[in-house]
Amino acid sequence: MDVFCSSQLELAGLQVFLIISFLAAASAGNFYEEFDITWGDDRAEIHDDGKLLTLSLDKASGSGFKSKNEYLFGKIDMQIKLVPGNSAVTVTAYYTSGLMASPSESSSKNLESAGIPFPKRQPMRIYSSLWNADDWATRGGIVKTDWSQAPFMASYRRFCADACILYSGTSSCSWDSPPWISQVLDSTDQKKMKWVEDNYMVYNYCTDSERFPHGLPTECFP
Repeated sequence: MDVFCSSQLELAGLQVFLIISFLAAASAGNFYEEFDITWGDDRAEIHDDGKLLTLSLDKASGSGFKSKNEYLFGKIDMQIKLVPGNSAVTVTAYYTSGLMASPSESSSKNLESAGIPFPKRQPMRIYSSLWNADDWATRGGIVKTDWSQAPFMASYRRFCADACILYSGTSSCSWDSPPWISQVLDSTDQKKMKWVEDNYMVYNYCTDSERFPHGLPTECFP
């Protein structure tokens, strides 16, 4: 079974094409079949016969979801539309983890050559959440959430997983040598990524020495 996945990250009306690859039985996603709502009550909803998932954040709570499946290796695509407008200090997190860790504790960069353990044999689930971080985000917590703009909403669609899925301790894959196994960002793709970072990234925890006074996380060092 061949699965062709493409992903877009939609930022303030601008569509930037990215490939999101994480730590391949292939699936093309219906959110009812692929994900579980984990918290937030009715702030997390699935729409359009499973084609769209939305998370919302209000003053009482945020919301989140996780994948039903655990993945060992693969290429994961998702179109994510971040919170529009004045979304300062709201955090839309999307990451993989073998445990229920925070996104800052879950690294998808292989730095074994630098002596940093990499979970290459650890199956992982996909997690995403929308939450309030006005105690530390945006100028170290000086800027507070403008709750008059609530509810804040992020949306997800076109999930596609070309991945090895773990079933009862056994990994099930639909191919021998997937094309993404040796895929890397070329110079053009790296320039696109740099442009997105320069124009849209407002926070990088790897430069936040106040949040990590005892030293930055190990994945911050190349």
